[in-house]
Amino acid sequence: MGRVRIRARCEQCAHIEAKWLGQCPGCRAWGSMVEEAAPRQQAGRPDTPRATGPPRRPARPIRDVPLDAEQCTPTGLGELDRVLGGGFVPGSVTLFGGEPGAGKSTLLLQAADALARSGRSVLYVSAEESAVQVRLRAERLGTLSERLLLASETDLDVVIGLVEAHGPDVLLVDSVQTIRDPDTPGGAGGVSQVRECAAALTRCAKQRGMACVLVGHVTKDGQLAGPRVLEHIVDTVCDLDGDRHHALRLLRATKNRFGPVGEVGCFEMTARGMVGIADAGRLFVGEAVDGIPGVAVTLALEGRRPLACEVQALTAPTSQVNPRRVASGLDGARLSLLVAVLDRRANVPLRNHDVYASSVGGVRLSEPAVDLALCLALTSAATNRAVPRDLVAVGEVGLAGELRLVAQTERRLAEAARLGFRSAVLPAAYDGGAFGLRLHRARDLVQAVAAGLG
Repeated sequence: MGRVRIRARCEQCAHIEAKWLGQCPGCRAWGSMVEEAAPRQQAGRPDTPRATGPPRRPARPIRDVPLDAEQCTPTGLGELDRVLGGGFVPGSVTLFGGEPGAGKSTLLLQAADALARSGRSVLYVSAEESAVQVRLRAERLGTLSERLLLASETDLDVVIGLVEAHGPDVLLVDSVQTIRDPDTPGGAGGVSQVRECAAALTRCAKQRGMACVLVGHVTKDGQLAGPRVLEHIVDTVCDLDGDRHHALRLLRATKNRFGPVGEVGCFEMTARGMVGIADAGRLFVGEAVDGIPGVAVTLALEGRRPLACEVQALTAPTSQVNPRRVASGLDGARLSLLVAVLDRRANVPLRNHDVYASSVGGVRLSEPAVDLALCLALTSAATNRAVPRDLVAVGEVGLAGELRLVAQTERRLAEAARLGFRSAVLPAAYDGGAFGLRLHRARDLVQAVAAGLG
């Protein structure tokens, strides 16, 4: 037998090197190179032309291609269907990612039970937990449908054998990093194993017209673990995000070949499992008493859904040379920038103050539309003047103190009016509808502060 050649492949970008390196030359990631067995070279000259055969389906003009809409299978969970674009498509492969404890297994077990109760046959393969552990969770959630089949297997051949034996409409594998192909070298979770197992399950799903759902692990920085080609193989990539100290969970689709990208589903983790929140507009507005300084409300856009979010700020005098700038749920670098703009352009004395800012409800706010509300909250805290509770602020703040429009301002204002707000501070360039709100148009921070705190 010939000697097995070893090569190194990057887990992030799938770059291949002849030997292991500490840093990937392709994506410059450290510690991402993993050794694997190189495939054997095929006999014959490399420049030998490849034999061709007749095509099974001849090419046709693009206008003659029939527009047969893919029939989605609704899961019965409204927020999940919103993100997926209507449900699971037969023959599609969906990858679910999220931090440990986010609720991936709970959500998919509920979706599997709902599909089974609607008449679909579902095979749930648990490769991490035993069948008894999954049964205990199902007892707590009340997901014990007769058409929901459960197996605890880690061998790829056994999983495909179960699919052939039962012919399910939907296959759920939790997780793809713990499935192992006996014909592929390396341990479970390695680059080669994850790639080959995902490719084999994808082929099985396409051939049988079966919807397949794979659960994936994430790295320390929140990215999906395994080779980058894993995300290219599947049709849909969903990410379940949420702070373990809060009940809120947000499900986002970062890739979707059958529906819109950027939609957000809101869930609440309860003792009965994941409960969808159809109207999430009131979740992120706290119960601060009217007249309390340092509180302002904005409309953040999560996907295509505007959400009313409350930002809070607190300032305290300090004698330190470098005052503290602490952000929770907000961009810390953006907070420092806005503090400097307020001090320089709007004469708000913050250079000798510690500044603390946070969002309410565990939501993470990173878009520029939050700038104006955060500036109003900071100014309110520094001057001890309260922002009216029925006022919202939407706009981006530039380094010169000017206000800039943000995307879909009209949709944000319409949501604010629906939630009962009465006035809004926004950039002067806005020329859309008011939706019954009293609009305060401002060119810069000075005018915005006068309108919001006057």
